[in-house]
Amino acid sequence: MSDLLLDVNLQQVPDDYLSGAWRVAHRVLNRADPASALAQATNLVLGGQLLELQAPDQNETGSWAVQRDELLNRPYLRMNLPTEEMRALVTRLRRTTDGARAQLNLYFSSGLEMQLDRP
Repeated sequence: MSDLLLDVNLQQVPDDYLSGAWRVAHRVLNRADPASALAQATNLVLGGQLLELQAPDQNETGSWAVQRDELLNRPYLRMNLPTEEMRALVTRLRRTTDGARAQLNLYFSSGLEMQLDRP
């Protein structure tokens, strides 16, 4: 098994490649609210249509879905939590050939950039 991460074509990525338990590896807040649950998140679990956001002082449960723009078929994640609704462009997805490890980069409309790892 190789630990080499390969870029996945985002226009053709199956939606289930985005599901799973993700650990927040890195984030850049830009103009996003640093007190928001998403800005403090340590883990995101995307399962079925259920979203679980885990942060040091709070956990929130909501829903998520993949949406694609009509022109380029780029994937967006729409996340609905009790406290906020968010949309993030998937800017990069990398994974091993067997899918055991992956890295997901998201850019939220709030300006938050997030790198997620799935070990």
